[in-house]
Amino acid sequence: MDTARYQVLYVADSRLTPRIFYKGLLEQLGCEASFYRGDAKRQLQHEVERLRAIHHIQPVVIVDEAHLLDREMLEEIRFVLNFQMDSQSPMALILVGQTELGARIRLQSFAAIHQRMDLQCRLGYWDRSQVAAYIAAQLQYAGVSHALFSEGAIDSLYRYSSGAARLINKACTHCLLYGAQNGQRVIDEPIVTRVIQGELA
Repeated sequence: MDTARYQVLYVADSRLTPRIFYKGLLEQLGCEASFYRGDAKRQLQHEVERLRAIHHIQPVVIVDEAHLLDREMLEEIRFVLNFQMDSQSPMALILVGQTELGARIRLQSFAAIHQRMDLQCRLGYWDRSQVAAYIAAQLQYAGVSHALFSEGAIDSLYRYSSGAARLINKACTHCLLYGAQNGQRVIDEPIVTRVIQGELA
């Protein structure tokens, strides 16, 4: 994202509490958070308004592992989104989590949060060609200009992962480590099979 227009704030804590939430965001904004939650909330509101009004920067808050958030934390997120009484969106908020996050947000008790969500995306399972394209894109992003995985290796990775990105990432990482430790320039099907059976089974 264009850093002249956006500031990304990332929070990932399986036991996230409102106090830790505000402290984490304020520290990323270069502020020391007040001890009391209410004071820290007002601090965050002030910093967000300052970023937008003076620097014309939109804060983008990413909360990872959001499927683990408890009711108190989800309610706090609703209050944060509502601090301008819905007249404007104070920040972009991205909740990232496992599939159960969507089911929780759709419950009637969380209707106020669900109504404030502009967009919901669900990462499904990819077919074999999408798995190959994903692996190629990740390698290109890492600066690799040649194919590191043979077609047979990709077949094995697809069968192992069933197209789930998290499993693809895990298996590829283990395979690349194995290949590096054993001086292999290309990850082939036998390597993938050996890694899956020996390390991931």
